[in-house]
Amino acid sequence: MVRYLKPSLNHLLIFVPITLYLEYAERGSRTLLFFFACLAVIPLAGLLGKATEALAARTSETIGGLLNATFGNAAELIIAMMALEKGLTSVVKASLTGSILGNLLLVLGVSFAAGGVRYKTQRFSPGAAGTYATTLTLAASALILPAMYHYLAGPGGGPREADLSLEISVVLIVTYLLGLLFALRTHKHLFSPGPDRNGAEAEPEGAHWSVRRSFIVLFVSTLFIALVSEALVASVEQAAHALGMTGVFVGVIVVAIIGNAAEHGGAVIFAWKDKMDLSIGVALGSSIQIALFVAPVVVFASHWIGPAAMDLVFTPAEVISVGLAVLITGQVTSDGESNWLEGVQLLSVYLILVIIFFFLPETAATAK
Repeated sequence: MVRYLKPSLNHLLIFVPITLYLEYAERGSRTLLFFFACLAVIPLAGLLGKATEALAARTSETIGGLLNATFGNAAELIIAMMALEKGLTSVVKASLTGSILGNLLLVLGVSFAAGGVRYKTQRFSPGAAGTYATTLTLAASALILPAMYHYLAGPGGGPREADLSLEISVVLIVTYLLGLLFALRTHKHLFSPGPDRNGAEAEPEGAHWSVRRSFIVLFVSTLFIALVSEALVASVEQAAHALGMTGVFVGVIVVAIIGNAAEHGGAVIFAWKDKMDLSIGVALGSSIQIALFVAPVVVFASHWIGPAAMDLVFTPAEVISVGLAVLITGQVTSDGESNWLEGVQLLSVYLILVIIFFFLPETAATAK
């Protein structure tokens, strides 16, 4: 009985049937539906993450990496697909931007702060961190350069932006796959997590699950994430209006945090246990997945899903914020050491961006 009283994300699963009832059986408040849908996605994303880690632990490193690349950001990908179907491309772009910002500033900031409270200085592989930082710079370029083309080409370049985004997406996906080859095959020694302070190897949560159980949980959680995400996307605009928030703020901050909830907790727990290589890998690796894999996949999918194709031309606010986040993250991880003050500094930047996006008018937030 006592174990059921312990705090657990699984307790939030009660909101899954509540959300589905409000969406499909009872046409109630859209704001309430949005709130319950946000709570329902969190435990489902957590189960998805555990199942993926369990499968990765029972396969080779290469297959495990591909599984993580495919399912690690499944919640964000599914939410994006649902939003595309309804033509909410601005919300999709905002959620992608928010996922990158959330991982680089919020997740890494909380991880550094939490680990720094327990340990005076924490160390991680500077080689791996340097590779992550370089790849993130490429990710930032993928946002900056299409926006630069948009402004330099003027109205005459508009018709070509869809093709331009497709071609850039091909480059990003190829680069991401080559990055997997680098990390999982040719230079895997740079990314392998070392033993913790007690000399035990880091073991993923859910590593003792059987393959059958992992696949069942993976399938069921993905199915329910799709159903709940449909309700979340259907209510996002009305909920944002009722709460006095812009759609971009909801996408950049709220939806992004919800979609990454499971990864957020994992990175912080690893940092608390002084497993900083794993924590860095979760925070920075997830951002790289979003920029180099999820975003291009969404661009390709938009040509078959929804009323209009999505391009990679993000708003100035999104481009500048991602560029600053990548620059700051590269600085704090370059020495291979972290402390609680660096965590506070990252969180300060994130809170400033939250304030900016909250007060930014809808017209300015969505204008290219």
